[in-house]
Formats: sequence, C-alpha cells, structure tokens
Amino acid sequence: MPETKKTVKVSLIVSSLVGQVTRLSSCLTSPKKLVTAFTNAILPKKLRINNMPNFRYEKEVWGKGDKLIAGIDEVGRGCFAGPVVAGATVFAPNLKFKIKNLKLRIDDSKKLNSKQRETADKWIRKNAIGWGIGVASISQINKLGIKKATEIAFRKAIKNCGVEIDYLLIDAFYIPYVKGLRRKNQKAIIHGDTKSISIAAASIIAKVYRDKLMTELGKKAKYKKYGWNKNKGYGTREHRKMIQKYGVSKLHRKLFVRNYVSSQAQ
Repeated sequence: MPETKKTVKVSLIVSSLVGQVTRLSSCLTSPKKLVTAFTNAILPKKLRINNMPNFRYEKEVWGKGDKLIAGIDEVGRGCFAGPVVAGATVFAPNLKFKIKNLKLRIDDSKKLNSKQRETADKWIRKNAIGWGIGVASISQINKLGIKKATEIAFRKAIKNCGVEIDYLLIDAFYIPYVKGLRRKNQKAIIHGDTKSISIAAASIIAKVYRDKLMTELGKKAKYKKYGWNKNKGYGTREHRKMIQKYGVSKLHRKLFVRNYVSSQAQ
C-alpha cells in the first residue's frame, strides 16, 4: 500500500511516543530521573528541565569548601536612558529547589514575562539568604562609560547582599576591585543567566527593580513623552522618534544617543 502524508505523520507520532515510553521505562529505578524524563516529555523545549538554569556551577564551588556563592547579573546595559542596575543573590547550599507549579520559573529574566518575573522576585527575596541591588547613575555612565559604571553597580550589589561572600558567579564578566574576591574567587560564565540559578535570580531581581524605577520616572510630566513605562529606556522605534522630536533629557545616556544619531546620518 502506498505511503501517504497522513500515514507518515501517524508513523512519526507513534515512533515518538514509543521513544518517550522507552526513556520513561528506563528511569523506573530512579524517581528523580523519572520525574525529569516525564516533565521533559510533556513540556515545550524551552521549559524542559535539562534546558533550565540549575545549581551545577554552585555545587562545583560548594564542593571545594566555599559556601556563600553570589550570582551576579545586570540589566539595562544597552539602554538609551536610565541607570544600569545589578543584582546579586546568595542561596544556601542545602536549599531544596523544587518547582511545584509552572507559575514559578527561575530563568534568564529576558525569557520571562512581567508576571513571571514578579512571582520569581518574591520567591527569591524570601528564599535567598542574601540579595542586593546596585545602581550606577546616568551621570556615572556619561562620565565613566558603561563598562566602568556597570562594574560600580556590580560592587554595590555585592556589598548590599548583607552577607560575607566567598565566591562570585557572574554572567560573562569578571569584576575588578571587589574586596576579598579576586579573580581566583570568581567565575565568568557566558550566558550564565541561562545556566546558573543564582545568576538567573540576580537578573530577575535587577530587572524587576529597574522596570519599576523606569515606570515611576516615566510618570513624570517632563519624561512621559518618551514612553519609559513601556520601553523602560531601551531604544525602541517610538523612543527614538521622541528623541528626534524633543531631544534628550538629563536621564538619557548621551554617548548612546550620539552614536545612534551618527549611525543614522551615515
């Protein structure tokens, strides 16, 4: 009998189900593996357990004797307006992290919607043994440049954690001039906010803090026209139009805007 598109599709579905059942049955001796396999079988790829941040990097450091590990990340680095904000979070080595429902998700803040971030932010502040926010102002960004300003925000977030930190896990960058935490006590992880729960958590609390700040600033009459309640200071099309129409405010990053204007003139 000739094979039709319908029979091929049915065959692929059956084959997929058989593969999933086989993987599940091979995990029967391990409840943890069974839960992971079953969850991965029913969830979209981006939500699968194996693709979510975990404590792998933290466990490596905990195993060497360092107990208080801070995950560090920043938000707002590429904005046209507003400060750059850093977050730092510290979790206890014995924390039993379990997702009881899909409403709680600790992941790169850019992958979450505002409601998910708010839920995660509350959970992080409640369950972390230390957390801190650091802010570098517009004047610092304009005077020192975004790199040095971001480092200032990092150091403030670490200081504001309120605990003596042994080791840092950072998204992509090493942080200079941190008292007691030289490079040997740091690990820079590319795309760390998608791999480490501590870094992902830091990105979430920083994002929630900065979004609220920009929303409040955007309510002021002199800034309302820039639409910061929606764009949070990022260089969206509408934001760029308003800059072209009204010019920059004192809360804009002058170098960022100047570079944009120059690129448009070429």
